[in-house]
Amino acid sequence: MSFMRFLGSRGEAAGPLPMEAETEAVRQIVTRLEALPPEQARMLAGMAYVLARAANSDLQISDVETATIEGELVGAGLDQSQAVLVTEMAKLQELASGGTSDYLVTRDFRQASTPEQRLAVLRGCYLVAAADGAITSMEMATLDEIASELDIERPAVNEIRRGFVDRITARIGFGAGDGAAQAPTGDAASEEQATEASSGGGGEEPPA
Repeated sequence: MSFMRFLGSRGEAAGPLPMEAETEAVRQIVTRLEALPPEQARMLAGMAYVLARAANSDLQISDVETATIEGELVGAGLDQSQAVLVTEMAKLQELASGGTSDYLVTRDFRQASTPEQRLAVLRGCYLVAAADGAITSMEMATLDEIASELDIERPAVNEIRRGFVDRITARIGFGAGDGAAQAPTGDAASEEQATEASSGGGGEEPPA
């Protein structure tokens, strides 16, 4: 799915959305987006969809995740009413066709965006996944997929991930300060554990 198809337009008159049941709310969203410059509309559509993908990684999109997506879109330049409309459209599209469109939309966003924009969207995805207090294993798997499809290098991913260690470890009941709790966080955790081992910390010394 291209950005303009996601928006329901290819720069001409709006066409029908690829959904079995087009709703009045979706038509209103498309009309609102048509007032934006095409390039801005494409970028915001891609951003909103990727954020909704992160929210739906555990097969449900909560109110707090919805509010976080709206906040990210406001930060990207939409006013509050536009952000609400675009968020609802992204949620509808993700719930209706996420299984077949996730990779295509994320790939298109990668091709149309700068490295800085891709990092900002990945950070936003982490914020969305962490909005309800914990990042689950299903959410982590989706975040890793998004990072890979956005072609973000592992050191940059780890830098973002380190900012959410407390939310990642919360799902298994550990605190952020416990070295063992960081094991599920992937490469970033392995790097930190290796640092502890090299400095002699992180556990009791074996008996002589």
